[in-house]
Amino acid sequence: MNAEIITIGDEILIGQIVDTNSQWIATELNKIGVSIYQISSIQDDREHILNALKEAENRADIVLITGGLGPTKDDITKKTIAEYFNDSEIVEYPNVIQHIKELFQKNNIPFTKVQEYQAQLPSKATLLVNDFGTAPGMWFYESDTVFVSMPGVPYEMKGLMIHEVIPRIQKQFKLPYIIHKTIMTYGMGESMISDKIANWESSLPNFIKLAYLPSYGRVRLRLSARGINRELLENTLEKELKIVRNLLSDIITGEDNGLLIEEYVGNLLRKQQKTIATAESITGGKIAATIVSISGASEYFKGSLVAYTSEIKQSLIGVSKETIEQFSVVSKEVTEEMAQKTCEKLQTDYAIAVTGNAGPTTDETDKSVGIVYIAIANQEEVICREYDFGQPREKVINRTVTKSLQMLQELLIKNT
Repeated sequence: MNAEIITIGDEILIGQIVDTNSQWIATELNKIGVSIYQISSIQDDREHILNALKEAENRADIVLITGGLGPTKDDITKKTIAEYFNDSEIVEYPNVIQHIKELFQKNNIPFTKVQEYQAQLPSKATLLVNDFGTAPGMWFYESDTVFVSMPGVPYEMKGLMIHEVIPRIQKQFKLPYIIHKTIMTYGMGESMISDKIANWESSLPNFIKLAYLPSYGRVRLRLSARGINRELLENTLEKELKIVRNLLSDIITGEDNGLLIEEYVGNLLRKQQKTIATAESITGGKIAATIVSISGASEYFKGSLVAYTSEIKQSLIGVSKETIEQFSVVSKEVTEEMAQKTCEKLQTDYAIAVTGNAGPTTDETDKSVGIVYIAIANQEEVICREYDFGQPREKVINRTVTKSLQMLQELLIKNT
C-alpha cells in the first residue's frame, strides 16, 4: 500500500517555512502499514496542482494533500481539485458555517462573508470535520485511489489525520504490518560496521530490510519487517536482533524505537526518577529548549542557567574567578565547575554544562573556532569531553546540543 504526500504553498518553496507536515504524516502512516512512495512540494498554481494529482494517481493508492485551503484568492486548491474530478457542483454545509462562527466568537474575531467559502465543498467530496480550524478536510475516492485534502496548519492537519483520515484508511484498505526496530551504536563508522556484519546482512529474510542511519559519532541500524503475519514478523525480528547484538556487543548502547534523542533521554530520566538541569554558554539555552519540547518534561527538567559571559558564569552559576583566569572560559575546568555548581544550585541528580567557540571569533580564549567542552555531572562524578565541531556557527551549536544529550544518554544507560 503506497501513499504520496503533496504539500502546496509557495512559502515552502521559497524557504519561508519548513515542511514538517510530511515528516509527521509519513511516520503516522508507516505505523499502520502504509509506505510513502514520494513526497512533493509544489506551487499554489492550477496547472502544477493538476499535473501533480495526475502523476500521483498513477503511482499511489493514497494521495494526501496539505495546504491551499484558506478563504483568500491565493488559495486555489479546492477549486483546482474540483476541476480535477470534473465536479462543478458546490455544496454548502451550514454546520461548518456555525462551527466557524462559534470559533471566531470564542476568540473575539469578527465573522465575515468570505469565511463562508470555507463551508463550500465539491459535491464529490466527503466532508472531514476540522475541530481545530475553519477549513474542513476533503476525502475523494476515484479510480481505486483515495485523495485527501487537508489544511496546511500543522495542528489542524494532525487533528484530521488522527480523528478522520487514519481511521478511514484502515477501514478502506487491508493493510500489512510494518515493524521497525532500531539499535544505536557509537564509536565505529558505517563502513566498518557494514564489513563486520556483512555475512549476517546477506542472510536476512527477504521481508526484512536493513538501513544504516549515520550521524555524528553514531550509527543507527534500522531493521524493517513487512508482511501480513505480525507474530512471524516480531519473532523473526527478535531472532535477527539477537544475532546482531552479539556481533556488535562492544559498540551497541541501546535500542531506539524511532524516538528523538530528547524523547529517549526523557523516558530514561522518568523511568529512573532522576532530574536534570543545564548550564549553557555556547548554546544559549538551546539544550533546555530541546529538552522541554517533549510533553511531560516537567517531571524531570528543573531549569537552566544561561551564562554567556565570564561575569555571569561567576555571579549566576558560581564558577570561581581563579578557574576562569587560569584556564579561560572555554576549558575543561570551567565546564566541569559549571556542571557541578548547577547540580548543587538547582538540586538535581544530573546537570549538563557546555562552553565553546561557535565563531566566527574566539573572544577571551586561545581555543580555536569549533572547540567545545561538554560536561555531565551528578552527585558522585563529573565527565567532561572536548570536541572539535569545525564550522560554521550553526553546525557547532546544533552538534553541541545533540552530543550533550547523547553523553547524558550514555551515562543514564550505564547507571541503569
